[in-house]
Formats: sequence, C-alpha cells, structure tokens
Amino acid sequence: MSGTGVKQSPAITDPEILEPGLNGESTCEEQEFAAVAERQAWVLRLLWDRRRSLLRAGAIGLLASTLVAFLIPKSYTSTAELMPPDTQSSSGIAMMAAMAAKASGGLGSVAGDLLGVKSSGALFIGVLRSETSQDRLIQQFDLRKVYSKRLVADARTKLDENTSILEDRKSGIISVSVTDHSPQRAAAIANAYVDELNSLVSELSTSSAHRERVFLEDRLKLAKLDLDDATNRLAQFSSRNNTLDIQIEGKAMLDVAGNLAAEMIAGQSELEGLRQIYTDNNSRVRSLNARVAELRRQLEKLGGTEKKVASGTDLALIQTADPPSSQSAGMPYPTIRSLPLLGAKYTDYYRRAKIQETVFELLTEQYELAKVQEVKETPSVKVLDPGQVPEKRSFPPRMLIVFLGTFSVLSISVMSVLVAERWRAADPGDPRKILAQEAVTTLKAHFFSRNGTGPGAKSAEELDRLGDLQPPSSESRKP
Repeated sequence: MSGTGVKQSPAITDPEILEPGLNGESTCEEQEFAAVAERQAWVLRLLWDRRRSLLRAGAIGLLASTLVAFLIPKSYTSTAELMPPDTQSSSGIAMMAAMAAKASGGLGSVAGDLLGVKSSGALFIGVLRSETSQDRLIQQFDLRKVYSKRLVADARTKLDENTSILEDRKSGIISVSVTDHSPQRAAAIANAYVDELNSLVSELSTSSAHRERVFLEDRLKLAKLDLDDATNRLAQFSSRNNTLDIQIEGKAMLDVAGNLAAEMIAGQSELEGLRQIYTDNNSRVRSLNARVAELRRQLEKLGGTEKKVASGTDLALIQTADPPSSQSAGMPYPTIRSLPLLGAKYTDYYRRAKIQETVFELLTEQYELAKVQEVKETPSVKVLDPGQVPEKRSFPPRMLIVFLGTFSVLSISVMSVLVAERWRAADPGDPRKILAQEAVTTLKAHFFSRNGTGPGAKSAEELDRLGDLQPPSSESRKP
C-alpha cells in the first residue's frame, strides 16, 4: 500500500469534530454571552453619553427631596411603660388562667381565652382606649384646637392615630406611646394616660370586694340609724321614769326598804314596851310613835301602793306609776312595786339597743375588712418608666427621605433615557409603536376637544376616522 503513494488519513482527535453537539452548545452559549455583554455595553455607553442630564436630574432630586424632608413638620414620641398588674384572685379558674398566661409562646393566651378569663393587661388597654379616657384628655389639653378639629369625634380619631398602646406578651409590660409636634405635650399626654387609667380603674372597680364594701356601707348606714333610734328610746324611757339601771336600783331600793323595815320593827317593839310603862301622852312615847309613823310613810312611799301597780300595764301607765306628789315629796326614783313592770320595759329597750350596738360593731368590722380587701383586689397601676420629654424627633427620617427621593429621581431618569432610546431605535413599522402613537394621538385629541378648541382639537368625525385607521402593511412601507 505504501508503494502506491496513497496517504492514510490521520486519526481524528479534535473534540469539536468528534462531538458536534457539544461544540454547537458551546457556540450558542458564547453567542448569548456576547449578546448580553454587547447589550450591557450599549446601556452603559448610552448612560455615559447622557451623564450630564442624569447628574442634573440627580441634583434636582437631591435638592427636592432635601427640601421636602425639611418642610415636613417634626414629630416627637414620648413613651410611658407600665408594670404588669398583679393578679390576686384565689379562685381555681383564675389560677388556671394565670398559669396559662405564663406559658411560653401563644399557647398561654389561647388557653386563657378558652377558660374565659381575660388578663388585666388587656383590660388596662381597653380602659386606655375608651372614649371616656380620650374625651378627658381632649378636654384637658384642648386637642380640638391643637388638631384643628371642630368635632370631638374627629379629635378622638386623631388622638387614637397618634397613640400606640402595646402589651408585651412575655413580660406583660404595657407601653403607651404618644406622638405630637410638641415634645412637652407628647410627654404630658403620655403621663396623663397613666393618671386617667388610675382614676378610671378606681371608679369602675367591679370586684366582689367592691360590691361587698358597697353593700356593707349601705347596711352600716341603716344599722347606725337603728342604733340611734334604740338608744334614744332607751334614754327617753330612762329620763321619763328616772331609771338608770333597774337591777342596781332594785337592789339598792330593796336594801333601803329592808333597813327601813328593820328600823320600823325595832321602833314598834320599843314603842310597845314604853306603852306598857307610860301613857300615850308621855313625851318619849309620842316621840317614838312619830318616828315609827315616819318610817312607815317612807317605807310605803318606797314600796308604792297597790292601786298604782294595778293601773300600770303598759308604757303610759308605767310612766305615771308615781304621782307628781311623790316626786315633789322628794321621791325622784320609781317605787319598788313599779320596778318589775319598769324592768321589763327597760330590759326590752336595753336589749334592742344592745343588739343594734352589736350589729353596728360587727358591720363596722366587716366594712373595714372589705375596704382592705377591695384595695388588695383593685388592680394598681405601677409606672415603670414615666413619659419623658423626647430629645430627638421620631419623624421625619430626613436621611432616608433624601436617599429615597434622589434614588427615585435617578431611577426614573435612567428608565426614561432607556425607554426614549428604545422608542427612537424601534422600527417605524412596528405594530406596537403604531398602536402607541394612535393611542397618544387619540387621547390628545379627546383632551383638547373636551377643554375647548385648540391646535389639537378635532371633530367627532375626525376622531372616528382616526379610530378607523389601520396600521400600514409591509408592502406600503416599501420604497
């Protein structure tokens, strides 16, 4: 074979020849990469050529955004933080709710809602957002004039927009933030929210201890009236019948009556002995006889008569058991025969007064305990951080406004340059360009026709004719 002079073909080792498919894919990727690079270079060159206009637009955007940032009124935010309220309830459901509220995550609040027990923090937030609290603040700071609102409802809405009340789920701390153009007024309103919360919680406390205290207070007033009435009746009865203590008076009167009776018996015995010796005209007999008679009168006066006792069965007769003559005769005290009836009535009045006194003492003790319990159960507002006068503004963020304004103007300028260049470079026969031109022309004509005659005004027939225009065909665009 070598002698014939025919050369053998060399072995094919080129990968591009062995794998035409891979070679084709590599070529397409390189072409796409070259097209993307060419597009990027075209965009960058276009922007570089228009750099002056872009820089001018950026400077205008910077100046405009800076002007806007400094023209926006400054606002200040003051925040007051409240400690979580104490839960001092001994009921089983309240304890379960408290344990559920301390659970991690959102499961605690869900469990508390299922148990039907709301936290005091949510109650505090509701009180702070109530119309009563907001109306008091509006009246206190004259917020209708501050917010330039004629109606209280509008001022209330503006105050609600400027107020943020949040509760931390984990710690339970309540934050009251108030935003205002005046830093002093913002701090004053934030602290006034806390004062109104204290006032309303005290006024609207509906705990069981509060209801018990109110009931005992009303009952104590009635018991005081009953005690005064019973005491007055006892005093009037004692004053009319000259009695202070029936038992002591009765014992004393019985002792006196016994002594008088003993003296009278001794005098009678001595008188009978003298009569055996002397006549009745004897001076000693007459003297002793007079003494015995006086002792008998005193004893009868002290004991009273049966007629006086029989006539006294009620209070009116008891009060007249001793005739005025006995008092004028030096008997300021009741007789022994009237003591049982007077003692029964006196005991009745005394018992009533003593019962009312005991009831009043028990109610007073329970009333004091209920007041202490009410103070314990009333949720107290503990201020963690009072509202301070803010030193820095909270709005507007001037640097952010300047940056966003400049960036927006530059972005719009770049987009407008790219769109304008693509519009200019587009084929005049492109249907999309033709449709856009027709739409712009129609809108201009319609606008000028509605605003009067002008250079762009057209009649209805022209508009209809313009709407019936068709895009030119490819043959008509050929030279």
